[in-house]
Amino acid sequence: MQRICFVLHVKPDKVDEYRERHRAVWPEMRQALHDTGWRNYSLFLLPDGTLIGYLECEDFEASRAAMAEKDVNTRWQARMSDLFEETVTPDEAMRPIDEVFHLD
Repeated sequence: MQRICFVLHVKPDKVDEYRERHRAVWPEMRQALHDTGWRNYSLFLLPDGTLIGYLECEDFEASRAAMAEKDVNTRWQARMSDLFEETVTPDEAMRPIDEVFHLD
């Protein structure tokens, strides 16, 4: 099982809107994440817009590629992309951070 952590940047003036949209993640989006192997997925948001994501999966690149094929993910990424500082979709901007320590 891979443990994946990543950082993205929500526009500071869009933090409240980002939080609001995630209070109502579409059921079909939740199902797509589950079906493509995303487990124990969490997002943490700082007031300055720093977004930290964590998930577990068997193969991150395979799970991300499977999500890219889902129509619901295409719609979700389009809906969310205006909230981010990154110029590509949030899924494309996810770059795993090297894990340097883990206490099991």
